Amino acid sequence: MTRLTAAARGTAARIDAATPAHRDRAVDALRAFAVAGVVLGHWLVTALVADGRTLRAASPLQHLPWLAPVSWAFQTLAVFFLVGGHVATRSYASARERGVPYRRWLHARLARLFGPVVAVLGLWTVVTLTLLLSDAEYATVRTLVKLALSPMWFLLVFAALTAATPLVARLHPLWPLAVVLHVDVLRFGFGAPDGLGWLNLAAGWLVPYTLGAAWTRGELESRRPGWVLLGGGTAATAALVAWAGYPAAMVGVPGAEVSNLNPPTLAAVTFGLAQCGLALLLRDRLRRAMRRPLAWAAVALVNLSAMTVFLWHQTALMATTAALLPAGPLPGLHTVPDGLGWVAARLPWLIVFALALAVCGAAFRTWEQGGGRRRRARPSRVVRAHRPMTERTPHV
Repeated sequence: MTRLTAAARGTAARIDAATPAHRDRAVDALRAFAVAGVVLGHWLVTALVADGRTLRAASPLQHLPWLAPVSWAFQTLAVFFLVGGHVATRSYASARERGVPYRRWLHARLARLFGPVVAVLGLWTVVTLTLLLSDAEYATVRTLVKLALSPMWFLLVFAALTAATPLVARLHPLWPLAVVLHVDVLRFGFGAPDGLGWLNLAAGWLVPYTLGAAWTRGELESRRPGWVLLGGGTAATAALVAWAGYPAAMVGVPGAEVSNLNPPTLAAVTFGLAQCGLALLLRDRLRRAMRRPLAWAAVALVNLSAMTVFLWHQTALMATTAALLPAGPLPGLHTVPDGLGWVAARLPWLIVFALALAVCGAAFRTWEQGGGRRRRARPSRVVRAHRPMTERTPHV
């Protein structure tokens, strides 16, 4: 154990030394927190219940609605879009200074997003065809494919906002917030078609994305905007849930009449504003915490595999569930999530899911680094190994 501890500290020290001194480590810490929140949230509130030959999706929030606060801790997408907007606008400004054309800048950024997708789509195409040809229940195949590909919607929205960065770099967040407000008023107040709500898929996530752009412009450096966002977002969300009938859960719940997430509602957006405010207030503390080599090494490693972790975490859950079906039904894995006993049984399975995700990461991480093709190793965007500490901050 002592040798392992010493090795870990040595690795952490090397990662710390290889990180440019100018890098804002709070940005990476917030991104890692957002990714980890989404992954743990899905693992906690997504269950695959064995019903004869069929696997169906279920959630403890269906049976235990008082657990809704759990979703408040793990629905962290707004923080990801906040960081994404900040990083993209900063990167685009740097590209313009260096004379890099928009098309080349966009191609580089989208390649980082969609490179790992090829492996996911390829594997699940094979799995789907195999299941259908083996006469598996169609409902089971549909459930599995839907869960496996559910992260793709995020990538499409994020890619669209990235492409629009030059147009939205100076857009005030109140404009997309106004769109979300009016869409919800029309849907829930005047009976407009539910399809109108999908306008919020872009407008809702544009709110934190444009907050990230404001961060780049230096408009959020003082603590006052953070407190305004945290206080205002919290009060607005509480009012919408208590008096306007919005669900308390900030994630989708199977069978629920209204979802705060698909598409985003005004409550999800105001909740995201509160999260962004808290993130902004924590920046200084995160910068101090990230001076510790072990903490920074953990954050750096998550960032190096962020897309792999995000895209494969549902596959890790499903692979574990399916592989252990012959031994089932196992509590917390195949059973109905209808009580605290299920929650207690679920927690140890998170370790198994993490191990399965590590296997997926080892198998498919090369797609995140270079599209699955062998090529000369290139330095990461988080650390710059074997480079002098005086070099410029990398463009993330």
